[in-house]
Amino acid sequence: MRPLPYPRAMPRVTLTGFLICRSLEEADRVSALLPEHIRLTRAEPGCLGFEVFRSHSDPVRFAVSEVFRDRAAFEAHQARAAGTLWARATKAIPRDYRIVEERSAKPRG
Repeated sequence: MRPLPYPRAMPRVTLTGFLICRSLEEADRVSALLPEHIRLTRAEPGCLGFEVFRSHSDPVRFAVSEVFRDRAAFEAHQARAAGTLWARATKAIPRDYRIVEERSAKPRG
């Protein structure tokens, strides 16, 4: 078997969905913790994008979009976040997430 002329692309991992608080007070606590959680996540080497927005029309809902270079980077993020104040404060909050792994197109040329 001949080697490929380009490295195999690892599947990029994308998470999208919602964090759904049960009260405005809980949503306010989430909002207070978000800046640090976002800062730390964006600083991770495999993070390609990380956005969380609080809904104006339904202020207990937060839209979440995360993109990681590959499964290893996504799992490293999960492991890092697991021991944080963010994880402890939000572990009981319902989430409605979809996680997709997709290969990027092979390089042209």
